[in-house]
Amino acid sequence: MKTRQADITYHQSPSKPRLSLPAGACDTHCHVFGPVAQFPYAEDARFRPGDAPKDRLFALHDMLGIDRRVLVQPGCHGYDNSAIADAIAARPRSSLGIALLPVDVSSAVIKDLAQKGFCGVRFSYMAHLKKGPNKEDLVTMSRRLVEFGWQLVIHMDHSYIADMAETLCNLPLPVIVDHMGRIDASVGMNQAPFKALLKLMESPHVWVKVSAAERASRQNPPYADAVPFARKLVESFPDRVLWGTDWPHPNYRSAPPDDGVLVDLLADICPTEKHSTDLLVNNPSALYHFDQERKGQD
Repeated sequence: MKTRQADITYHQSPSKPRLSLPAGACDTHCHVFGPVAQFPYAEDARFRPGDAPKDRLFALHDMLGIDRRVLVQPGCHGYDNSAIADAIAARPRSSLGIALLPVDVSSAVIKDLAQKGFCGVRFSYMAHLKKGPNKEDLVTMSRRLVEFGWQLVIHMDHSYIADMAETLCNLPLPVIVDHMGRIDASVGMNQAPFKALLKLMESPHVWVKVSAAERASRQNPPYADAVPFARKLVESFPDRVLWGTDWPHPNYRSAPPDDGVLVDLLADICPTEKHSTDLLVNNPSALYHFDQERKGQD
């Protein structure tokens, strides 16, 4: 199997942002890779990046002023969620996880992960990742997750939004759409996929991450063409938007983005201080319940 050469996917010296984040700010979308000596990649992983361990993530968050995080299991680790569990255990009161799991996973495995700080499962519908379940299996899995109070995270190419919308609108649990539906900012605000995303967001259980502006953008930093999309979502659905860094920026198209620049984009994405506080603090608190039955001290 052809694999990509291991390399570092994150910026080695991110800038200190000019923007000061509010206390309790949450990064709802970040990853850790390895270290592979302790947490090997899945045998079938085609993308095998260099290590991006928890200590590096925590140091970045401390520098940026981020107090809480939701760690999302990356595809290169497959269904072995151990690296995420290890990171959660290091800062248990301020960290939660989103797992990758097969649809036939046992309830015992879900229960065990829930006790370790996981609160949802992610499925991808992207060409470069293992494709998620069909609609029928997605509905069945969602009904099982309700028992555990979990959420469903959907990472899909913009071309899937309209087709997936009816199914997602009728699921019985919180649904979080990753990365603004992976829209292409160069096409403009009137594009059909973005209209489909706005329509999907009318369902009160659907949330969206205004993350990965650098992926939506077809411009160089500071990715100005992506800002209007994020701002529109923040203005239209202020109580169901989330933000994340996407560190360490896996499968990014060019040089790693500067996380300080991504933080400073929030000044343009959020029209008011209340929008910023809702996006970074209040909304994550409402969805994730960090302090609910959490153990340990950070």
